[in-house]
Amino acid sequence: MAAHKARKRFGQNFLQDRQVIAQISHSIRATEQDHIVEIGPGQAALTSRLIQTAGHLTAIELDRDLISGLKISLAIYSQKFSLINQDILAVDLIRLRQHSDQLLRIVGNLPYNISTPILLKMLDQLPLIQDMHFMLQNEVVDRITASPGSKHYGRLSILLQYFCHCEKLFTVPPQAFSPAPKVDSAIIRLTPYAAGRHPDCTLLRDRSSLEFVTHTAFAQRRKTLRNNFKKLLDESTLRLLGIDPGLRAENLSVENFVCLANHVYQHHEHPSPL
Repeated sequence: MAAHKARKRFGQNFLQDRQVIAQISHSIRATEQDHIVEIGPGQAALTSRLIQTAGHLTAIELDRDLISGLKISLAIYSQKFSLINQDILAVDLIRLRQHSDQLLRIVGNLPYNISTPILLKMLDQLPLIQDMHFMLQNEVVDRITASPGSKHYGRLSILLQYFCHCEKLFTVPPQAFSPAPKVDSAIIRLTPYAAGRHPDCTLLRDRSSLEFVTHTAFAQRRKTLRNNFKKLLDESTLRLLGIDPGLRAENLSVENFVCLANHVYQHHEHPSPL
């Protein structure tokens, strides 16, 4: 593709390391049965590898200045390549399933500044998704995959781990990109659970309630649950749910938070959506 200056407002850092590109492609293992949806193909470094073996690849690119270059560089694959010039947050994935029974495989080098909104959007459309492979800031991947008791464990850990098996695959150094970011990146694989939830967890009745209780619990991370929940749940209720009020939020399991969310939902103690 022709030279394109990365734009800070789009959070652009173009992957250019061939070894890393090959490693990501190998992790995804696209087959002719797969419909790949790539968020932010950029200059097609990964796209051109995945499309060789994929049945179809739909690229979603916001930067209109990259569109013509993508069309030219991938023209040879025109029969199995689609390009959408739109913000991923405005794209309804269900329209990509209209002519196929295959679940979508989502791939993307997500801009650091909007990675969380994109991840939450994917949770809204999990019934359409087979798996997801994302490049994220290494710290974000550590947060997603963190276990209770870890300093990285928090809201994102709980929300994503309830719905998906979360696996950190490998880290990617800054020099693999142009321009080089100031932090390490990492590849994560998110695979939605077949039953729609973590196999060790109770069925969640309302996701917004889970978002609310995790927000409340981690609002002041160093405070105990007794203090963070004092306007929502009393100590006796916490104990009834099998939770020690003297613990901090980071000590609770995903299942603990699901029980809290279900209680709040059932008793209408959730004041308003976040």
